[in-house]
Amino acid sequence: MADALSAIPAAVLRNLSDKLYEKRKNAALEVEGIVKQLTVAGDHDKITAVINLLTHEFTYSSQTNHRKGGLIGLAAATVGLSSEAAQHLEQIVPPVINSFSNQDSRVRYYACEALYNIAKVVRGDFIVFFNQIFDALCKLSADSDPNVQRAAHLLDRLVKDIVTESDQFSIEEFIPLLRERMNVLNPYVRQFLVGWITVLDSVPDIDMLGFLPDFLDGLFNMLSDSSHEIRQQADSALSEFLQEIKNSPSVDYGRMAEILVQRASSPDEFTRWTAITWINEFVKLGGDQLVPYYADILGAILPCIADNEEKIRVVARETNEELLAIKAHPAEGFDVGAILSIVKRQLSSEYEATRIESLHWISTLLNRHRTEVLSFLNDIFDTLLKALSDPADQVVLLVLEVHACIAEDQYNFRQLIVFLVHKFQTDKVLLEKRGALIIRRLCVLIDAERVYRELSTILEGEADLDFASTMVQALNLILLTSSELSNLRDLLKQSLVDAAGKDLFLSLYASWSHSSMAILSLCLLAQAYQHTSSVIQSLTEEDINVRFLIQLDKLINLLETPIFAYLRLQLLEPGRYIWLLKALYGLLMLLPQQSAAFKILRTRLKTVPSYSFDKEQVNHTSGSRPVHFSDDGNMNMHNGINFASWLQRFQQVQQKHRAHFKSQVQSHNTSTSSSKVKEVQKPEEFRGPPVPELARAPSRLSRKGPGKL
Repeated sequence: MADALSAIPAAVLRNLSDKLYEKRKNAALEVEGIVKQLTVAGDHDKITAVINLLTHEFTYSSQTNHRKGGLIGLAAATVGLSSEAAQHLEQIVPPVINSFSNQDSRVRYYACEALYNIAKVVRGDFIVFFNQIFDALCKLSADSDPNVQRAAHLLDRLVKDIVTESDQFSIEEFIPLLRERMNVLNPYVRQFLVGWITVLDSVPDIDMLGFLPDFLDGLFNMLSDSSHEIRQQADSALSEFLQEIKNSPSVDYGRMAEILVQRASSPDEFTRWTAITWINEFVKLGGDQLVPYYADILGAILPCIADNEEKIRVVARETNEELLAIKAHPAEGFDVGAILSIVKRQLSSEYEATRIESLHWISTLLNRHRTEVLSFLNDIFDTLLKALSDPADQVVLLVLEVHACIAEDQYNFRQLIVFLVHKFQTDKVLLEKRGALIIRRLCVLIDAERVYRELSTILEGEADLDFASTMVQALNLILLTSSELSNLRDLLKQSLVDAAGKDLFLSLYASWSHSSMAILSLCLLAQAYQHTSSVIQSLTEEDINVRFLIQLDKLINLLETPIFAYLRLQLLEPGRYIWLLKALYGLLMLLPQQSAAFKILRTRLKTVPSYSFDKEQVNHTSGSRPVHFSDDGNMNMHNGINFASWLQRFQQVQQKHRAHFKSQVQSHNTSTSSSKVKEVQKPEEFRGPPVPELARAPSRLSRKGPGKL
């Protein structure tokens, strides 16, 4: 201290702490001259003493003016040292950096000014303090005093110049500092950080791209900043890095892919679009590196396919197509299970487009990696079944294609039909609204005969008689009306003359017995007209209820469609098709005379050439060997079909339905009695129209009589 006091006059020291800036400035010039003389003399011990005096008596003083004087004095001493300043920087720089955190904004301002002047002198030797200076500048960039901000900005520009020309800068030590600050929300700090990233990336000898994963998330976070300028700066930096990635032979795609996947679900539109654009480029460029990340990438792409913004949807679809086109193998790290897990989750998306693309993925995976997909079938099968209830028809059609692909082997086919029947049983709305669509599409995708045979086998032993009846009626209506099942109808028409037709007819008969109207339709389709008449004759009073009449009404209307054109043409030969005529008259007798169906069928029968049912006419026509009823004396056998046995089987099934109906009536009566309800209405098989209609329908027959035919 004595050496310093002897070197610097007392008046200079007094002026160095004066409140007036001009006096402090002049004193600093005096200090500069003194240090310069000491430097020339090589008296570094005395220089050290001067610096210690300026540091401890001024810079670390509790008095503001002393601090200001100390800072300007240290800067002056550095200027005086000139080329010799490097060996004293350990003494000079720390107290200046310490002053950046001073509560007085003027002290912070002079600290910026002092460090600026010091940096101008020492240039590259200054780099050793870079991390501390960067930390201080980061804080000063958001200083509450605009003057301090401006001073810090000037210092920042100088430090950037020094770093870009220095070969001592360590990017490895700098990156942790940068990473720690990338999620700061202050707009000034964000601008400061982006500025540094941009500057360092422009230095050829600094590989910022290699460290991009460390601060990429922070840059994406800035894309949603409220400041347009910050968004623009972050976007510009990201665009530059993406271009570098395209031109670089070696890039760490994996770590960045994880970040992009997270950012693709950002609530901010611009962030989502930038992230999905990057993902698109990564899929094109990444190759094998991205195989382990395909599932995560797909999880980001699928929701964006249904984004509100068209430009995001376009890029997402393009990326999805690129990803689908890549034929990776499980041996290369392609995780089929992870992909299926993502797709399964996205099948529950609220967006139709996302659900559709999810199903495309399952279909593609089945085609390429069938064995692996089937090993995860238990994980996705229930979700695929639920998708059959999707409100979008296109989704339902696609999920049926997936089911059909799964059902190529017998075991999975059987499982599909069993689960489908169970789904219809537990979800009546699905059967009502989508049943026809599902069955028709499956018949196209798999094989109509195979589907119907399997359904019939399952329904034949169905314990829930109400469901069995409903399901059979639905299947029967599809069979009679769907263009997709025309080949099946043609085969059934040959039941009495062809072995294949006979086999199909009998395979359906057992389950069709759950519905008398379904059996009548099946027999008419098979041209087993004599048996049709026998079934009609076997019907009891309990069978002819409102539900039956509704179904009969549908059948009568169907008889007028092109599907039954062959049957109507056969009426032109009443002598040859006696049993057809009898069957139709039998149906007519079951209909209420005032019903529209009665009038339709009676009108049709009036067009038939006159014919008598007397025995002589039957015997006369038997010589022509009609195809559609036996003339060999055994009226219950044809083409090896024992119709009497099958009629008995039908009656047995119907007896079960009658018993079931009675038990339900008794249960209903018991419950209404306990509720002390005086009038007990008779229910009509529970899924038909209201009960009063059942009461009215037969009464009209009794009042009006049979009427004329």
